[in-house]
Amino acid sequence: MTTGILAVDIGGLSIKAAVLDIKGHMLTERLRIVTPHPCPPDLLLDLVTSLTRDMPAFNRISVGFPGVVRQGRVLTAANLQSDEWIDFELAKQLSVRLGNYPTRVINDADMIGFALIDGVGLEIVVTLGTGFGTAIFRDGDLMPHMELAHHPIAEGRTYDQYLGDAELKKIGSKTWNERLALALALLNTLFHPDQILLGGGNARYVSTSLPANTRIVSEARGISGGAALWREYPPLPDLSHN
Repeated sequence: MTTGILAVDIGGLSIKAAVLDIKGHMLTERLRIVTPHPCPPDLLLDLVTSLTRDMPAFNRISVGFPGVVRQGRVLTAANLQSDEWIDFELAKQLSVRLGNYPTRVINDADMIGFALIDGVGLEIVVTLGTGFGTAIFRDGDLMPHMELAHHPIAEGRTYDQYLGDAELKKIGSKTWNERLALALALLNTLFHPDQILLGGGNARYVSTSLPANTRIVSEARGISGGAALWREYPPLPDLSHN
């Protein structure tokens, strides 16, 4: 198949889209719109349809979604603030809206991770945005998705509540960075990863000293991970574990 892949990155802060080739090179500019809140399924489908209306030809669709997704069906969507997402068949409904092309949906941090990892050793991708997204890879293979965002970290609060965008605005950059340093230390203690990659819209506010195995990566590269959903990666022919 030589026609492009439409990649859509749905985040709590913004929705981005571009057409890619199979290697992840962007064939179009990356378009971006702000994510409204709340954002129920019908509204999101309308926004994605409008955003991609003038895109060049594509015959496959890749979607990164901010929650747990299993076989194209949404199980959680806390950062979109709508209960209508629960058990919603996003892959099927988006395919219908955009020409009935085959569509694959995985967690947004998982999709972004494919564009950022080196493919060697144990790598953790962290997306700092509305919440605290994570993806784990071992030698380039995507591991089963873990919702660390909803795991308690401190003061009885989850990573999302402790380090999300709302908290950053409330407590300011200095305290937020102190909390981020704690989170990174915990990830290193728990996983001993070869590297941690920090991305997402709020990575630009990171000012704390980072561990030697941690670096900030460009948010703009993330959407290129959509190409990986259509390459020969072992975990992806069936996406039932995401």
